[in-house]
Amino acid sequence: MALRRILNFFRGARASAPAAAARAKPVAVLRHIARDQHGVSRKQISPNALRVLYRLHEAGYRACLVGGAVRDLLLGERPKDFDVATDALPEEVRKLFRNCRLIGRRFVLAHVMYGREVIEVATFRGSDDDGSGARHVVDGRIVRDNVYGNIEQDAVRRDFTANALYYDIADFSVLDYLGGYEDVMARRLRLIGDPEARYREDPVRMLRAVRLAAKLGFSIDAAEVIPKLAPLIAEAAPARLFEELMKLFMSGHAQESFAGLDRHGLLEVMLPPTYRALHQKADSADRRLVEAALMSTDRRVAEDKSVTPAFLLAALLWPAAQREFAGVKADDDEDPMRSWNEAAARVVREQTARIALPKRFALPMQELWAMQPRFRERRKRSVTRLLSHPRFRAAYDFLLLRAEVDPVARADADWWTEAQAQDPAAVESGRRSAPARAPDLAEADTVAEGAARKPRRRRRRRRGGAGGAPSSDAPA
Repeated sequence: MALRRILNFFRGARASAPAAAARAKPVAVLRHIARDQHGVSRKQISPNALRVLYRLHEAGYRACLVGGAVRDLLLGERPKDFDVATDALPEEVRKLFRNCRLIGRRFVLAHVMYGREVIEVATFRGSDDDGSGARHVVDGRIVRDNVYGNIEQDAVRRDFTANALYYDIADFSVLDYLGGYEDVMARRLRLIGDPEARYREDPVRMLRAVRLAAKLGFSIDAAEVIPKLAPLIAEAAPARLFEELMKLFMSGHAQESFAGLDRHGLLEVMLPPTYRALHQKADSADRRLVEAALMSTDRRVAEDKSVTPAFLLAALLWPAAQREFAGVKADDDEDPMRSWNEAAARVVREQTARIALPKRFALPMQELWAMQPRFRERRKRSVTRLLSHPRFRAAYDFLLLRAEVDPVARADADWWTEAQAQDPAAVESGRRSAPARAPDLAEADTVAEGAARKPRRRRRRRRGGAGGAPSSDAPA
């Protein structure tokens, strides 16, 4: 009897497995939204993207604007990039455009280049493995996928329903296969298929979800699975994580993106030193400094001003560097500068193990940190040297950022603000409140420097040995 129950249980499990898989697999059902029913206009589309769409269409291929561009146009936003999806193979796209090159191994893409603008063209991807080896999956993660299919299969393969919308150049309609149009209108970010399985396929999708929610003001559907799967982010390539970090923090929505990472358990995985520094101690000054840096970055992006990754990284990791320095200094109090360098190196080493920080950003970041103690110095020679340092302006701006949350840094910032307005020769050294009879250290330094620069009188060498006759041009 017991054996029969066990056999019936396994038979039922085998019978229900295909049904469960069928329920989990999304089904594409076309909704055709005609031109007069949506707000997308060709006037809003990049002329270069239109050139690509029309040439593909005229060559007999299906060509659609796809993804974020369609989503943003429906929301009344200006897209940053215009991507195209087509049934033309990458090699066929390259034959149509002389200004085209194929890139990528994980996904082969065609890039059609018009000066600085690049129109990315992707071939419709298939939903099933054709057995050719073009798709390779490791532990549920897709590491290579170049299986091609039709537009319905391509829609199912995309990540979020809001990104699975197509603008068809053939009749200027919007094609919706998975309810993405309603999700965009409701400002809802919903994964296509089972959320846990899709995040396991590509853990970086969790970062994309946070970034898109921050950018568009969308809610994240099934957000409760993200904290559970957050550790999978550590398995992604460090270089790819750096690219995602830049998208999160350098696109004008850094403050909300940071809050989203923290809220969904991703900050601990992406920026471990920062997470510990902000959560180990109930000190809001560090968090206020980070938020001030994020807010400043967003403001500069909105004003179309340049933003420097090194500066933002310096702010994000500064609380961790400060805490690390306190620990190192306790062990070696004889050389504060050596302690600081060691603390900075430890923080950078830990962070680089998770996210690949290019040296062109990591080295300037450490230099900004190392220059901060020098703002405490007041001797004329030190002041003059620091004012002439090639990174003085960036270091001074970082001092101003620290001054927003630190009264000591505020006093230093005020002093250096005044110092920049004076002639370097007139900058006083020592304390500004020094007594009237105190020795003038600035003048002493000037005298010492003048003495050091006084040229030495050279003695004319005589030709010959020590006992030789004087040369003919020697003075009589």
